[in-house]
Amino acid sequence: MRRQAKACATICVVLAAVGGGGWAAWRARATGGGAALPSAPARAGDFLVLVRCRGELKATRSRQINAPTNVPELRIVWQAPAGSMVKAGDPVVRFDPSSAQRQEKEQVAALNQAQAALDQAVAQSKVTAEQDNIDLSGTHYDVERARIDMRISEIKSKLEAETSEVNLGLAERKKSVQAAKVDLDKTSDEAKIASLTRQRDKAKEELDLTRERLKQLEVRTPIGGLVQYLQNFSQGWLNRKPFKVGDLVWPGAAIAEIPDLDSLEMEGKIEEIDRGRVALDMEVRAKVDALPEVAFPGRLTELSPMTVMSNDWPPVRVFSGSARIEHPDPRLRPGMNGQLDIATQRIANAISIPAKALFTRAGRPIVYIPAGRGYRAVEVEVLARNPDEVAIKGLAAGTQVTLVEPPLAGRKGPS
Repeated sequence: MRRQAKACATICVVLAAVGGGGWAAWRARATGGGAALPSAPARAGDFLVLVRCRGELKATRSRQINAPTNVPELRIVWQAPAGSMVKAGDPVVRFDPSSAQRQEKEQVAALNQAQAALDQAVAQSKVTAEQDNIDLSGTHYDVERARIDMRISEIKSKLEAETSEVNLGLAERKKSVQAAKVDLDKTSDEAKIASLTRQRDKAKEELDLTRERLKQLEVRTPIGGLVQYLQNFSQGWLNRKPFKVGDLVWPGAAIAEIPDLDSLEMEGKIEEIDRGRVALDMEVRAKVDALPEVAFPGRLTELSPMTVMSNDWPPVRVFSGSARIEHPDPRLRPGMNGQLDIATQRIANAISIPAKALFTRAGRPIVYIPAGRGYRAVEVEVLARNPDEVAIKGLAAGTQVTLVEPPLAGRKGPS
């Protein structure tokens, strides 16, 4: 008997608990759930009427890093990490210098040899010229002596006079031959020196060219920014990959691009229906998908006068607009996607609520505010809208409005 009484008592307690819970749930549904519904306060302040569009970050100022145009056998042996920040003058890419260094050594040796040959020719020319001058002076002496002998022979016999005259003629011819030899040696030495000078200058030019190529094997950036390596198409379109260490590069190839992060703009696609509301220099707020918590202020700087085809599928015709980011964040990168909010109008001292807090009853806009254990519908006047908020009239600042529509049992008539 005691066991049966105890079992009955237990069953009664369980039934009472279940009944109490059911009654509480019914009461909560009947009163609309009270504060269980999500809500937000009506905000007082400036209200921005927005045109929202999707956009992409782009840098208006950037510089390409190109391989040297007159250097053969270019192979990358070092490069700055992709995505790293560099300052103006920092190295970005270095090419293998071993071949150019070997050429430099060979050309230095060739230049030294050419200079030595030239110096030797110049010295030999001086020796030859000095000897020729000595020999020419000797012939001058012989001619003068022959003339003196001829004057003396005039006093002596006729035979001696004729002999002296013959000796004078021989001396004069020898002098002429020696003078011609001097001119010939001078001309020959000058030609030889000129040829060796040309060889020396050519060797020097080749050495200067090689040294200039060695300087070009380290490519530096003219501006500061973010390192982005371009695609290498040397293995075909399907096998393209960004340039990396070990790649052979053709002369003049575009290897990398350095966008200036201080020149970031967001380029948005404006729908045709919104084009008439947008004008240059309007205030904008840009948000990127990677940093949804930050809104970057800016100004609309460009607006296309004609429509362009979008990159979406299926493609549609849109207007293009660009907004300058006034204070870029170091985390921003070109190519990031986001949204661009263009403020077409500013309403001062407006009361605004979240867009999801506005409902319609009998064709009129209403909001729901807490009233006792339920919610009361309040008719409001809509002044302006944007994708997130609605500017209204007829509600005090700070009033809590529900973000979802209350159940029918918890609603009260509009006031």
